[in-house]
Amino acid sequence: MAAKRFFDNSDPDPNQPNHKRIKSTATRPSFASVIKEVVMVNFLDNVSSALEPMLRRVVNEEVEKGLRRYSCRTISRSPSLRIKALEPSNLRLIFNKNLHLTIFTGSKITGVDGRNLQILLVDTSGEGMVPTTLPYPIKVEIVVLNGDFPSETNWSRDEFDKNIVKERTGKRPLLTGELNFTMRDGVVTVGEIEFTDNSSWIRCRKFRIGAKVVQIGNNQNTVRITEAITEAFMVKDHRGELYKKHYPPALRDEVWRLEKIGKDGIFHKKLSLNGINTVQDFLKLATIDTPQLRNMLGTGMSEKMWEVTYKHAKTCDMGSKLYMARGPNYLLILNPICQVVRAIIDGQIYPIRELTGIQKAYIQNLVKDAYANWSSLEEVDGLVNEPALLTQGEPTMDQYPNVQQQPLIRTYQRNTILTDASDEQLAEYNDWIVNPNYICTLADNNTDGYFSDGSSNRQLLR
Repeated sequence: MAAKRFFDNSDPDPNQPNHKRIKSTATRPSFASVIKEVVMVNFLDNVSSALEPMLRRVVNEEVEKGLRRYSCRTISRSPSLRIKALEPSNLRLIFNKNLHLTIFTGSKITGVDGRNLQILLVDTSGEGMVPTTLPYPIKVEIVVLNGDFPSETNWSRDEFDKNIVKERTGKRPLLTGELNFTMRDGVVTVGEIEFTDNSSWIRCRKFRIGAKVVQIGNNQNTVRITEAITEAFMVKDHRGELYKKHYPPALRDEVWRLEKIGKDGIFHKKLSLNGINTVQDFLKLATIDTPQLRNMLGTGMSEKMWEVTYKHAKTCDMGSKLYMARGPNYLLILNPICQVVRAIIDGQIYPIRELTGIQKAYIQNLVKDAYANWSSLEEVDGLVNEPALLTQGEPTMDQYPNVQQQPLIRTYQRNTILTDASDEQLAEYNDWIVNPNYICTLADNNTDGYFSDGSSNRQLLR
């Protein structure tokens, strides 16, 4: 028996399109659509990655603003926590003197005069700065500031605090000693303070010292008092203090204390070999024979270097000592660097300003003899008067009948050379007969260097 044939609609119909082909074509994506979908997915991923940090930041900022507004409202509701702004004021603190431009670690900080610093309260409302006081005490703190802090401008308290310099990591406090004071009556003296570290590690290589008010009376600041600051200065290690120059130098200072002459350097060694060991030795030879001194130093010291060294040497403190050079017919009074203060020859006083060329040449030779025998000169104090000075051995006033009985050396103040203020009162003089053996010409043409011109010690040498 034949099997039944079921009706099958799957038979192909020549008049109908292929069904399977249509279905397959409808479900298969095109290549272009796939590429487009991949590009879109990548774009969305990139945008999400880029926007996420920004969205987080915006959310955080909004949250912080909300918290601040809430905290400000909370504080404003509590009178005990309310912040009161400082009122503007013309009051300020100042230091009463300048500091040295170079300070060494471990050394007490003082003014240029060697005395303790003081902090003053002044009023700047009028012309200049007028010292003033407050009816209550002020607590003041000493701090270290960056040397670049602009002292010429008006700064705020925040700007001042931002420029305070702290110690380096692992170091001791930068400034030690008595750093907190209580000011009464508008003035307070700064006690023992010193640096523990140099200033070479900050950009400008300089510090300033500042003083700020931390409390007025029993309450926090209610009046703005501008802080005090010093000029900028360098802080060096204390080991460098052994080699520092002196300003001004002293006559007995070693010659390497002068500018451009280093300790144990080539110039120092050359001068030492020729017996020039002190600043006084340097200046005496500069008075007597400048070319000889220049030759000692050699060509290594340029003209510019010489001017710096010479200018520094001229600032020395001359003190009050004078020296007498005696001879058969003369008496010369010299200052510590071999310059003539007064000359008495054959019983006649000759004012320095009125000497003729021949007379100067004669005296210059006498000064050279005195320089060569400096250790044998008689040393006297500049405060004595002429009668006492001239009676300390021969010759005496009796041997000088033409000399008037008047003080030859009057009051000799520190940093001042004796002047011939009464020269017009002295007897008229005539040229003495010059011994031909004494006449000479100076190679350095620096004839005036032998004579004191009556100016201050800082301008003795021309």
